[in-house]
Amino acid sequence: MAGFTENALVRKLQDLNSSQQSIQTLSLWLIHHRKHHAAVVKTWLKELLKAKDSKQLTFMYLANDVIQNSKKKGPEYGKEFGEVLVESFQHMAKTGMESKTKHSLHRILKIWEERGVYDAEKIKDFKDATPVTPSKVSKRKSTDTELKESTKKHKIESRSKTERRRSETKVEVDGQIETHTTLSPKTPPGDPPEPEELIKALLELESSASSDEAVRERIASLPPEVSEVQLLSKLEDKESALSLSAVVNSAVELLAEYNLRLTEELEKRRKVAGMLRDFAQAQRDLAKQAETRLEEYNVKLQKIYAVKAEVKHHIENLPDVSRLPDVTGGLAPLPSAGDLFSV
Repeated sequence: MAGFTENALVRKLQDLNSSQQSIQTLSLWLIHHRKHHAAVVKTWLKELLKAKDSKQLTFMYLANDVIQNSKKKGPEYGKEFGEVLVESFQHMAKTGMESKTKHSLHRILKIWEERGVYDAEKIKDFKDATPVTPSKVSKRKSTDTELKESTKKHKIESRSKTERRRSETKVEVDGQIETHTTLSPKTPPGDPPEPEELIKALLELESSASSDEAVRERIASLPPEVSEVQLLSKLEDKESALSLSAVVNSAVELLAEYNLRLTEELEKRRKVAGMLRDFAQAQRDLAKQAETRLEEYNVKLQKIYAVKAEVKHHIENLPDVSRLPDVTGGLAPLPSAGDLFSV
């Protein structure tokens, strides 16, 4: 790849398309030249303001890819893009973007919110700049209800489309190896979690309510009177009734709290199940990519073996210069330059 110049960046942005490869290639180049982040973002915004609706969305996918993949190297791009994203979203809204484009933008914002790419206040500013069209939602009694229904509908539609693909690859950029996680619009529903996120979620389940033996033992040791109504007939006086009432109230509190914990655990397990499903799907996709790449390089390897064999055969058929006959015939050697010009 060539060195950074603003003219080179403009050409690359003009050639950018919505394919995963195009976005990843330019994103890597921009991250590699992150010391020019201010000029990059300024040029990006200038070109976005001139681009058409569909191309503007591609610009946003590029920004998303650069922002997320540059975090480990430094916060420069995140901060710089954060200063111009509201203006970008407002411009896209003014140009009359399609509903599909708007939903795609909100999908990006949801990912940023979930991963803490920007704080809640920034995300709110971005969302306010690209509001979901209320006409697509049924009428409700209040504006708050309409917004909830619109958001719910948006989530369902977003999950049904292939939007982003994540895979980690190592690519050479200007002679250096860069590790890049692909974050492009063409992906399976549900974003596969990072391995660290998945491991953390699984470890948290080890201390879940169903694993709390101490509470289960307390519940098992409760007297039968707290759950069997027919035993109430054995109460003989008010003191016994008050004593049982205290035990029942304590049991109710214990069971209510434990049931709440079990409900939370159920939600967590559903979430982890979804994470495992998405992670497994991502690994299957990566395995297919690796398999395809292996086949491609096996073909290249066979070609190299063929060339190697041909070169070896050619070398073996070359004449051995050391065995050639002496063709000088015992003649005196040619005079040197010094002999020719000596007086």
